[in-house]
Parts: sequence; C-alpha cells; structure tokens
Amino acid sequence: MSDPVVRRVPEGFEKYEPPPERLGWPAWRGRLAQSRAPARQDDAALLEAYRVVDTLVAVASLVAVYLAANSPAVRHHMREFLLPRLSLDNVVLLIVFAILWSQLFALLGLYDPYRRDRRGGETLAILRASTTGSGVMLLFPIFGVSGFGLDIVPYAWLAVTVATLGARRAVRAAARTYPANGTRRVLIVGSGPRAYKAYRELCAAAPEDCELVGFVDSSDHVVHEEIREQLLGPLDELESLLVRHLIDEALIALPIRSQYAEIQRAIEVCERVGVRAKYLADVFRSSLARARYDHTGGVPVVTMSVTAEGGQLVVKRVLDIAGAMIGLVVLSPLFVATAIAIKATSPGPVLFVQERYGLRRRRFRMLKFRTMTQGAEALQPLLELQNEASGPVFKIQNDPRTTRLGRFLRRSSLDELPQLVNVLRGEMSLVGPRPLPERDVLRFADPWLMRRFSVPPGLTGLWQVSGRCTLKFDEAIALDLKYIDQWSLGLDLTILARTLPAVVKGTGAR
Repeated sequence: MSDPVVRRVPEGFEKYEPPPERLGWPAWRGRLAQSRAPARQDDAALLEAYRVVDTLVAVASLVAVYLAANSPAVRHHMREFLLPRLSLDNVVLLIVFAILWSQLFALLGLYDPYRRDRRGGETLAILRASTTGSGVMLLFPIFGVSGFGLDIVPYAWLAVTVATLGARRAVRAAARTYPANGTRRVLIVGSGPRAYKAYRELCAAAPEDCELVGFVDSSDHVVHEEIREQLLGPLDELESLLVRHLIDEALIALPIRSQYAEIQRAIEVCERVGVRAKYLADVFRSSLARARYDHTGGVPVVTMSVTAEGGQLVVKRVLDIAGAMIGLVVLSPLFVATAIAIKATSPGPVLFVQERYGLRRRRFRMLKFRTMTQGAEALQPLLELQNEASGPVFKIQNDPRTTRLGRFLRRSSLDELPQLVNVLRGEMSLVGPRPLPERDVLRFADPWLMRRFSVPPGLTGLWQVSGRCTLKFDEAIALDLKYIDQWSLGLDLTILARTLPAVVKGTGAR
C-alpha cells in the first residue's frame, strides 16, 4: 500500500488525501463535492434568467396552443369566447400551472448551478421535464376549462418543448452580447502583500476578459518593484483616478486590520462614482464552509455592485433584442420614407453618426436620422453663448442649424429610430439614461455624475416620459439616478408603455 499523500496548501494548513488508486466510495464522494466549484455570478445570473424565461415560455405556449385549437371561435366571436374564460378561477389555475412548472424544472436539475451538461444533455433534460410537465397540463381539462380537452395536451407539450429550447438559445446569445460582459478594466487598491498576491494570480490566470489598469496606494506600502512601475497615485486620489481613467472594477486589496477606515472610504468613493467595488474573499479561513463568491480573473472576491445584477439583466437583454428586431421589421417602411424625405429636402447623408458615452463610459457610434444641415457640429462652438440649457448640456430651442424636416423629426422622435440598431448591437438598451456626447461629459463638474454610466444607455428613459427637454439638467440627472437605484423589469415595461403617449403628445420635444 502506497503512502498517504500530504500536499501543502496556502495559509500553512495541510490537507490529507488518500492515494488516488485507493479511493473508496466515501472519498470519491468527497472528491466529487470538492470538484463542484461555487457557481460564478455570471452563471447564477444565467440560471435565474432561465427560470424566468422557461416559465413565461410555458405559459405563453400553452395559451397560444389553446387559442389555436379554438381558432374558429376566436376568429369569429373573439369577445364572446374570451370574456367568459377570463375568470378568476382560470387566472388562478394558470398561476398554479406556472408555479408547478417552474418547481418541476428545478426538481429535475435544470437550474442546478453545478450542472455541466453539454447542449445535447440539456435537450434531453428539457424533453424529460416537458414530458413530465404534461401531467401538470391536465389541470385544465380536470378543472373543466371550456375548450381545453385532452387532445390539446400533446400539441401543448410539443410547443412548450420547442419554444423552451429556442428560448434558452436566445437567452445564451443575449447573455453573450450583454454590454457588461466585455473586457473588464480592473484597478487594484493596495500595494502590499495581499495586493501583490492578487496581481500575481491575475497574471497567472491571464483572463481574456480582464485588463489591469494599475495600482492605487501610498508608495511607502509598495512591496514589489512590479507594483511601483504601475502605481497611478495615492489613496487620496482614488476618486479623481476613477473619474479620469476608464475603470470597471476596483479590487480592494488593503490589509483589513490596519486600514479598515481606508477600505470603507474606498467603497464609498466607488459607490459615488458608480464603479463596482470588490474585495478579496480571504478575510476569514474555514475548512468546511464554502462562501459563494465571484471571480475577477482567477482571484476569488466578494462583489459590491452599485447597480442591479442577476438573471433579470439577461432577460432585459432578451427583451432588447426581441424589441429591436420587431421594431426594425415593423417600422422598415417608415425608415425608407424618412430616408427619402431627408434626401429630398436637404443635401447630406441620411444618418447622423456621433460618438456617445455608453455603459461604463465606453464610447460607441450612435445613429440618428439627420435633422440638421450638413457640417452642423463644426458650427456648435459659435453658438455656445446662446445655450439655453442649465448644467453641462447644450440645447437651443430654435437652433438655426435644424432643418424644417428635422424639426418635425425631433418633435415626433422619429430621428431616434435608427438607435434600434445600436440596441441590437448591445451598445444601448430600449430603456435607460440617454447617452451623452463627449462635449457634455467633459463638462461634468461632480464625480457622482459618473454613476449614470453604470447602466447601459437607453432609447427611452424615465426623464423622457417626465418632461424631456423642459426638465433642468439636475432634474434629468435625478431621474436617471432614480431609475438606476429602483430598476426592475416592471419599471422598464412601465416606461415603454408611457413612451408612446409621450411621443404622440410631443411634450417637451425640441
């Protein structure tokens, strides 16, 4: 029998492992448990999105099949068919179905954070869950829902299965294209042993989605020359550094006991500027309990985000993609008519393209239908003295550069429609703070204004349905921050529902 294997682990602890060739069932079970790494935050968000989308798809598919099976009655007598069936009993029955369906998928492991199925395995799991869920569909004929017979169940099973598989592919595609999932620029706060250890782990992991910007700390604490070469400034300059540099995450690696107050101040600065703060997860040592944490590169950290995170953001991206695609298709005749009108009434290109600041101050090229004369941007410095807007933004009620057609396009908000392409690209969302040009952002006087860039910019937003150009800059910013702090899918849907009436009325449009 070979000798036991004793391996060194960090922090001076030692862990005993039996020889690999002698692993029995208890040891094998323990090894399996150890291989189950805690779910990353991105994985948890995807699973949460699956849970929401799976349930919505099941309900929508069931209702669609039911209406299709009763299409003659629906087509000829829709009001008479629907009104008796929109009873409280049927609504409660549909809610019970949704809850049972979600719980069934969960029991069969489709939301297990440790599941590592290939796509084929996921397909089989969904087939099993949908087949078992067909029993839940029997609630409707059992409770005597008119027009829902046993013959509908097989068609409902097929529709739900196909729709769930398609919806999951759409959710994965949306998660990949969500603007927050690009390369993250990380600033390490600290320069001592903990900071150097985090730095070496980042270098060893060499993550493609992570880029180190530098270090912030007093030069007296630097423990290695590699850190000194990348030192951007002392802790007192953290806020100004976060404003001047494009930073996605601040990884706080200061010593806990001796610099607790500095850690607290660093977190407060990150909250004020709208930068995600993370601190190392090695604060406490344990031999059995496992914390759930996120990763920055290969470094385990605890995340303190200033914005909402999780599966709802993935669902938001799914809605953005679906809404943008539907909008581009349905409004395509309007796009063509507007383009012809612009070409016929003034010389110059149909589209106006301008660099704007997006999520985490990433620049992107925002599209609009041209509403001004050609070369209007070059004339703006000559009109600065006529600026009527408060704060750093620029607005003139009767801008001489605006064409006659352009004034109509602005009042009707038709000039914003090409931004559906920006939404489809992932540079914008359907709902969010409006993207600002470089001229306005460079005039921000207060660092806390940067927090509006902690979410993707939107085609419409809270301030657009609350007065638009009639609002002062401080009022518009307050609405943007209110949206960020109170964000939910329900709030997005409410704003979208209020946008069309606001556009039709033209309140505050210029």
